[in-house]
Amino acid sequence: MQDRLQKILSQAGVASRRESEKIILDGRVAVNGSVVTELGTKADPDNDVITVDGKPLTIEEKRVYILLYKPVGYMTTMKDPEGRPIVTDLLKGLKERVYPIGRLDYNTEGLLLLTNDGALANALMHPSHEVDKGYLVRVSGHVSPEQIQRLTEGVKLEDGMTAPAKVVPVSESEHNSWISITIHEGRYRQVRRMCEAVGLSVVRLKRSRYDFLEIGDLKPGQFRYLAPEEVTKLRRKGASAGSGRAPRKSGVVAKRGMSKRK
Repeated sequence: MQDRLQKILSQAGVASRRESEKIILDGRVAVNGSVVTELGTKADPDNDVITVDGKPLTIEEKRVYILLYKPVGYMTTMKDPEGRPIVTDLLKGLKERVYPIGRLDYNTEGLLLLTNDGALANALMHPSHEVDKGYLVRVSGHVSPEQIQRLTEGVKLEDGMTAPAKVVPVSESEHNSWISITIHEGRYRQVRRMCEAVGLSVVRLKRSRYDFLEIGDLKPGQFRYLAPEEVTKLRRKGASAGSGRAPRKSGVVAKRGMSKRK
């Protein structure tokens, strides 16, 4: 996207807007090899080569952190060979390229974090980082105390025993029951497989919490930007991962407020 050169220079940290104007007037800026001295000239920092005193301009992408209510029927990959919708399709108007922290199954809905902060994403997904993830699960029929006990203690799956989970009955009707399950592992389709292992058939699965973050009043397809204090807490969580390195502090931008899109 094109923008005025003095604004591009200012955003890149070269100088203030007014000082950037002087740099342009002094003939120190070139676009695609041609010196520019006229204020108001526009360029596209993504496609044009902009130099200052002969050195290429480096523009660091803003860091963004998004909490999305993923609807059923969306993939959490960046592209799908079968042409199914992907979660980033819901973030229309977002200039930055973001990707999910972890995954939710195609038929699972709920809280999904997306960012372009690779250091934080890798830290939070590190195997040694045990972050609680809360799910609301609707299953067919009645849930017995024995089934809850088995889930709580951990169940044997084809890839080994699961860690103990926190399981709380929520409500029950004639045909269905709701339970809350909190786990800290991130195995493939883990909650569904745990329920199947104890004889429960999952009708609906919704992730409602990721550590201290909750889905709140977001509706399917809506999202909000994380507040700066939420980003700070996540970075502290990430710093405790087994990598032993805290995510870098530079270049972090978190937008306040809520942006909801259907």
